[in-house]
Amino acid sequence: MSKTRTDNRVKATDTELKDKLVSLNRVAKVTKGGRTFSFAAIVVVGDGNGTVGHGLGKAREVTGAIAKAVDVAKKNLIKVPIYKGTIPHEQKGKYGAGKVLIKPASDGTGVIAGGAMRAVLEAAGVHNVLAKSQGSSNPHNVVKATMDALQKLRSPMQIAKERGISLDKLFNG
Repeated sequence: MSKTRTDNRVKATDTELKDKLVSLNRVAKVTKGGRTFSFAAIVVVGDGNGTVGHGLGKAREVTGAIAKAVDVAKKNLIKVPIYKGTIPHEQKGKYGAGKVLIKPASDGTGVIAGGAMRAVLEAAGVHNVLAKSQGSSNPHNVVKATMDALQKLRSPMQIAKERGISLDKLFNG
């Protein structure tokens, strides 16, 4: 189990990444001089071709928070197996109270997913997928749960190799 977590990491320099802001939160620290506001940004980066990462950045200005989040996201990239524009199999993911379910979908379905999940799946380059977020709607946990589900995915080639059978037998067998 632990080996799959490390072997699908990707270097940020390998690909052209696009970033998408998932949520921006203004937080206040109360001091004797009044309230001090800062911003927390959650960003998802991906190349639209199976590589995706997420990051959290906090700063006094919005732009600073987003820039920090993008830097963190580029350090957390994973490779997702995409098979014919969708995911290879159904998978559940969990992080804290955030639970997600992702299912493969036929061509032309589109990305049927809510808010934070949609951003992660689109950044990963999945074009047809059915997704359901259960439990917490907190964007932090939903993004991390979605990343967990994507990390657990195995490609058809990987499964065939593990079982010691051909791809043909895997699908028609």
